[in-house]
Amino acid sequence: MTTFAIGGQGSGDFRETSGRVQLLHVVTRNSQGNLTPDAFTQANPPVITSATGKSTTLATITKVGVLGGTIAFTRPDFGNGYHGGPVLVSAAYQAGQKPLGILINDAIGNAFENTPGIASGKGPYVCGSGSTVADSIYETKSQGLSAGPAIGTALTYSPGDRLYASANGLVTNNLTDAYEYQVSAHDYECTLIGIVKVAPDANSSLLVFDVRV
Repeated sequence: MTTFAIGGQGSGDFRETSGRVQLLHVVTRNSQGNLTPDAFTQANPPVITSATGKSTTLATITKVGVLGGTIAFTRPDFGNGYHGGPVLVSAAYQAGQKPLGILINDAIGNAFENTPGIASGKGPYVCGSGSTVADSIYETKSQGLSAGPAIGTALTYSPGDRLYASANGLVTNNLTDAYEYQVSAHDYECTLIGIVKVAPDANSSLLVFDVRV
């Protein structure tokens, strides 16, 4: 994974690196709740599967299951206390699926390491205003939802941008592609995931943001 400096500070300022997300400052690592069974089997991307709208940050990823750096959603379709990736229930978006935070690890783990998700059924996520993460997975194209930009339209990020949970469970600054926006079409009902602190550029592909969920 790329390392880079923030505000002139060296890479030694990173608190922790976990797969596809670097934890720069963490308020809460929430390990409560259980992963849904499909958290280990979902495709990436899981909901809007058109190649036209697929994020370039997923281009080399063939692994199934929720990924570190993506959004943990409440999953009332499985019961109280479950979370996983976003899904459609009976081909419909669900008001009960709400973003909880940024997943720390890939559910099925990686080769040559312990697989705590499989062993425990848990999927810890970062939450709490004040946390800062550097994420290598985020939407780079519009999904073409809710009369927003056409599918495949390139997204660009700038410091100060507001981030939401896309229909595919990646952070996005395109409100009309937010999972919750498909339910209500109201911006005030969409959970604010974070605020961009450092945008991806030629020096680093990472999206750095302060967590707000």
